[in-house]
This record gives sequence, C-alpha cells and structure tokens, in this order.
Amino acid sequence: MSFLEVQGVTMRFGSLVANREVSFSIDCGQIVGLIGPNGSGKTTLFNCISGLYKPSSGHILFDGVDITGEPAYKIARRGLTRTFQVVRPLKEMSVLENVMVGAYLRTSDKARALETANRCLELCFLGEWSDRPAGTMTIGNKKRLEVARILATEPKLLLLDEAVAGLTSTEIKDMVALITGLRDEGMTILMVEHIMEAIMPISDKIVVLNGGVKIAEGNPSDITRNEEVIKAYLGEKFTKRLAEKRTAEAKNREHDDDDDV
Repeated sequence: MSFLEVQGVTMRFGSLVANREVSFSIDCGQIVGLIGPNGSGKTTLFNCISGLYKPSSGHILFDGVDITGEPAYKIARRGLTRTFQVVRPLKEMSVLENVMVGAYLRTSDKARALETANRCLELCFLGEWSDRPAGTMTIGNKKRLEVARILATEPKLLLLDEAVAGLTSTEIKDMVALITGLRDEGMTILMVEHIMEAIMPISDKIVVLNGGVKIAEGNPSDITRNEEVIKAYLGEKFTKRLAEKRTAEAKNREHDDDDDV
C-alpha cells in the first residue's frame, strides 16, 4: 500500500468544480511534484489532503488510514503537515519561539519543545537567527522558518506549497538542498511548485493538474515530453531550454570520457 493515496477526489464549491476525480499515490521516501497553471486546483487539493476542506467525494488514505474529512489538527497529529503559499510567522515572537509553537503539538514540556525547536532550526540553517524577531527576516528565511516549524511537529509527510516562490537564485538552491536533505533523512514530500528548474531535478514523480483534472502523471523526463502538458502548462520555451541543457550535459559527459581515455 502507498504511503499516501488520493482516490477520486472531487471538490465542489457550489457550481464550481475545483478538483474532479483526482487520483494518485505517493510511496514512502519519495518527492512528488504537483504542477499546473494557476487555477488548476493544486492548492485546493492540498487543502483537501491536509484537512482544511472536506472533499465532496473521493477518499484520502494516509499510512493506511482513511483520513477523508478529518480536521486539520487530527491529520497533523497523524504526521501529515503543510506549509502555505503566503508565510505568516508570529512576527513579534522570536524565531525560536515560532518553532516551539510547532513542537507543542507533540509535547507540553517546555524543555523538550525547546530542544526540538533548536534541532529544527539547525537543520534549516537558522540557528543564528533564533533570538531575532521573526518579522525581521527576509522572505527566504521566513520560508525556511515555516519548514522548521512544521518539522518541529515531527511529521512523516510534508506538503510544501510553493516553498521556493519569490526567492533569489541562491535562496532557491538553499531551499532545494534543504528539501533533498529531508528526503535523504527519510521524509516523504509532496510539493506544489511553479519553478520547474527547482522541482524537476529533485522529483521522483510529477502529477499535473489542469482545470481541476489530472492530465498526466509520471517521471519528470516523461512529463517534459508530454504534448498535453507542454500545451497546457510548460510551453515550448521551457522544453527548448531543457533540451538545450540536456544536449550540453551530454557533450560535457562525452568530453569527460575523452579526458579519461
């Protein structure tokens, strides 16, 4: 059985259908990317999985348990937590105190919460910021803070909603390194992202939504060659850049092989 199973999920808001019979699965230890144009239903699906919305129909199974319609706090206690597109730290509180808020999901002991928070800050490269007010941080650090706060809840599955959006190229590399590091530690991750250069190289699988419907699912290489996905979302420019990059990498490998000889 897969670690997360989304089975025929439909979400209606009156006459508007935001998700229509969406199905996919995630195995333990995978990074799965969820992509698609604006308005395709990605965040709505996140809200259904994380318990903010109850799907109109369909089922969501997490670690073998049907969590469909459970409230968000219960789902978080099961080990499924998420970030949001717009980060909202508790501005007047310190960075350390912000992360301790997440740790209190698992414990009421201040010493244990403090220990957990410090460990998560170090993991997210924020140790030197611990005593500063969260409101004074850059957007890149605020996004890392949000990851640190949900890590403090001791999750099994992370849902990351546009974790690298709005970051500089250096901050994107730092965040990608953090995400892959978490995967290497055994974390399972489902992430919504629009920056293809960030999500494609690290994903084990990509799921594509358009108009609330899943139009493709597969490994990143296959997805970038899928004509329906190119037409609906990626565009010819992206696929051209990707092809040029692959050609350059192939030439570099040939050059390296020649040097070895």
